[in-house]
Amino acid sequence: MKRFFTLFLLIGSTFAGYSQNFNPPQGVAEFKTMSSGILETERSYSIYLPKSYSTDTEKKYPVLYLLHGLYGSNKDWVERGHVKDVANRLINAEEAVEMIIVMPDAGTDWYGYFNMNGWTYEDYFFKELIPHIEKTYRTIPDKKHRAIAGLSMGGGGATVYAQKHPEMFSSVYAMSAWLGIETGGGIQNADEKGKELNRTVLENHAVKFVTNADEATQEELKDIRWFIDCGDDDFLLSINLDFYRAMQEAKIPSELRVRDGGHDWEYWHSALYLALPFVSNGFLR
Repeated sequence: MKRFFTLFLLIGSTFAGYSQNFNPPQGVAEFKTMSSGILETERSYSIYLPKSYSTDTEKKYPVLYLLHGLYGSNKDWVERGHVKDVANRLINAEEAVEMIIVMPDAGTDWYGYFNMNGWTYEDYFFKELIPHIEKTYRTIPDKKHRAIAGLSMGGGGATVYAQKHPEMFSSVYAMSAWLGIETGGGIQNADEKGKELNRTVLENHAVKFVTNADEATQEELKDIRWFIDCGDDDFLLSINLDFYRAMQEAKIPSELRVRDGGHDWEYWHSALYLALPFVSNGFLR
């Protein structure tokens, strides 16, 4: 009986070892909130923490800020883009480095990434959200280890944020980006909030920013890695191509991909497989 019991323990420990090997630690996605004095409200954000975050308590990580689109929320990239699964897969395959991914909420009660009447979100992002993340989590708080990306409205927000703050970000990955509108364009039949959003997107026209940039500004933009990714059936393809042409004319290095697809989550989910390796390469420069 003792021999049988000993053999049973050996077999059990062996299978436990196999189980641990087949189920390695994985990164996790969490939903969090923080108080904002600027917006005078609680703000939600989602955060992805890589697999070693809970075990290697001395390690610090680069950060990707990943922005959602119009009428979206901080939960979109987790629940619809499956960012946790993509990040785990790429990190386990060593196609991306371990990183923290922060997904803020610029939707729900208001929407938009720029300052507007009653919604100074841009101030919140730089003066409160980034400091909160860098105080709360083990980040590497410098330009080289900070990147930004987003889809649609968030792609435009990511692009403009880096244009205005080139000292903050090493890489930008813009997906199906809303990069500007002309007078009379934008959200049609908009309510007051939508009209404000239209106005601020017009004022923060990413293509015109490049076209009008002086030599010193152009040099600052050259110190950022740029990637424009838009589907061939996307209604925003034209302005994404305009942005890429403006970058070429200004001799600011950038990458462009026009892939099969439209303005939808199938496209943005697939874009993550390009975005995470791209920003990883920026972190490793």
